[in-house]
Amino acid sequence: MSQVTMTVNGKTANGTIEGRTLLVDFLRETLGLTGTHVGCDTSQCGACVVHVDGKAVKACTMFAAEAEGAEVDTIEGQAAPDGTLNVIQQAFQDYHGLQCGFCTPGMVMSAAALLKENPKPTEAEVRSYLTGNICRCTGYHNIVKSILAASGQDVSDIAGGIAAE
Repeated sequence: MSQVTMTVNGKTANGTIEGRTLLVDFLRETLGLTGTHVGCDTSQCGACVVHVDGKAVKACTMFAAEAEGAEVDTIEGQAAPDGTLNVIQQAFQDYHGLQCGFCTPGMVMSAAALLKENPKPTEAEVRSYLTGNICRCTGYHNIVKSILAASGQDVSDIAGGIAAE
């Protein structure tokens, strides 16, 4: 057993871990941050995406010890302190970029990483970036539309789905 300390959503977090403890398990079980989901245990679904030192990482593929001293951001840290949704979360709500919601935390975290790298992506670039995230409900159309809307682009001419009012 060893100690690990990192900054999670702007606050110092520490705990005792086994060497094999995955970051996703540390976040969920030790810190109680259950918004980061475990979907496949094989790094295919993207439900566990978090940011480590500003980069999107699948938390099921990283040991907690590897995050020693790192800045980790999870879905719980995305909203404002007063609970209002950030622009990506609001777009997912406005454009119905979710159904069951299981993949949504990973999608939002991946979208945040994409928009940081590319503030005005094309539809093709969004779809390409999300290849590491699986949604079994939506068909991706409204997820892509939500991300484009969050980037400030006009999505009124994109057919289908639910438009914000």
